[in-house]
Amino acid sequence: MKRILCATLDGVEARRVEVESSFTRALPSFSIVGLASNSIQEAKERVKAALLANDFTFPPLKITINLSPSDLKKSGSHFDLAIALSVALQKEKIALDEMYVFGELGLDGRLKDTLQLFPLLLSLSKKPCKAIVPQESVSKLINIPNLTLYPVASLQEAITMLRSGELQPAKSEKYNYPYIQYKQEKFYYIDAYPYDFAEVRGQEIAKRAALIAAVGMHNILLEGSPGCGKSMIAKRLRYILPPMHMSEILDVAKSEALEGKEPDFKPVRPMRSPHHSSTKASIFGGGSSGAKPGEVALANKGVLFFDEFPHFAKSVLEALREPLQDGKLLISRVNMKVEYPTEFMFIAAQNPCPCGNLFSKHHSCRCSDVELQRYRNRLSAPLLDRIEIYVQMQEVDPKDTSSMTSKQMHEIVKKAFIFQKNRGQEKFNAKLDEGDLERYCLLEEDAEILLQKAAQNFSLSFRAINNIKKVARSIADIEERPFIGKKDILEALSFRKRT
Repeated sequence: MKRILCATLDGVEARRVEVESSFTRALPSFSIVGLASNSIQEAKERVKAALLANDFTFPPLKITINLSPSDLKKSGSHFDLAIALSVALQKEKIALDEMYVFGELGLDGRLKDTLQLFPLLLSLSKKPCKAIVPQESVSKLINIPNLTLYPVASLQEAITMLRSGELQPAKSEKYNYPYIQYKQEKFYYIDAYPYDFAEVRGQEIAKRAALIAAVGMHNILLEGSPGCGKSMIAKRLRYILPPMHMSEILDVAKSEALEGKEPDFKPVRPMRSPHHSSTKASIFGGGSSGAKPGEVALANKGVLFFDEFPHFAKSVLEALREPLQDGKLLISRVNMKVEYPTEFMFIAAQNPCPCGNLFSKHHSCRCSDVELQRYRNRLSAPLLDRIEIYVQMQEVDPKDTSSMTSKQMHEIVKKAFIFQKNRGQEKFNAKLDEGDLERYCLLEEDAEILLQKAAQNFSLSFRAINNIKKVARSIADIEERPFIGKKDILEALSFRKRT
């Protein structure tokens, strides 16, 4: 009996699977057992055709392929190569030494890439591992740490390589993007700005708030009349966010692969902007067949943008509180429980009233007091308490100009990023826990007195006080000041929404 290692996705994590083969004296047949999906059952025909195309002669025996553990559901066409090798090398003594085998077979024996390979190998690489993979998969797998790849282009090449024992590992490729180096680690970024803040006229307070939000990855709420530039600012924020470590780039690529997209591996943070009519399942994930990731999970390491914020379903708005606070989302189903990381910046945009003209200097508001109160009540105080920066935007004057470009703002963000790293900080300011706050958010004496007075006068919650400290920390980082001053607290307080 031959054993070859493969793996399958269980939620978002890889589970090891042993592909076992047995040849017994009985009526000739070929069967696969072990809770295999239709895509694996169809592998029988692909494996037969590929082996016959490579002059393999099937013996007049019963061939049984078992995928162990048998109580784990398996899916994916990447089992093809492991199944074919377990049949072709059944009688040969070849030790694979804990090496995984992946690849989908063409009918002629050619090996093809599959979308599941990247999340599988990224999950397996938490420990050092080796894997035989299709040649065309190498370019997207080569940057995964702790992983040694042995690329093959066809079934015949894999058989020849294993018989000879001459395994040639793939050489790593250079990642050609600009980066900032801190100690031994590199943080990559893109210095192209398809949406530039130079195109946003006026709104200097909103642009200042966007810069502070980018430095600390803070949640931000933009409120203003239609056409004042809320969506413009939200779309441009993505391109001035802090540089990305390779682990973050790989996490984003994993999310893209789980969504069914081909990962592009660019060091730019993702931005998800679901429509306000989206269902709760599409935003938070789930499904009857499994716990698939939703928009919240796919925004991990990037931006989640809710335009027309109050128009989202009440159940969606209230369910958003957990991922905003905890940085993770647990989806429970009868057969599985999956936890997704949700470390993203949340951007919300809304009109001040149902008709949108409450802040307008040129149009009168048509909303009644009841309509206005109902509109405001759609956003609960606990939800708004999780948004650190609030900006009330005014109408744009045609004479307004732009003072800063995205490139200038990005340079400030990068300098603040290095300033944070130099004080030993691993997390962004918005993601600091209580212990980190005590360590990194050090206040000058007059700033501490001011914050205490503000807490008493405005009846601030413990979370609100911490959020003010985090925003003030980002303001001080822009000026590269080690301590938070009174000026920083005052500016942080000016961005707080009165609930």
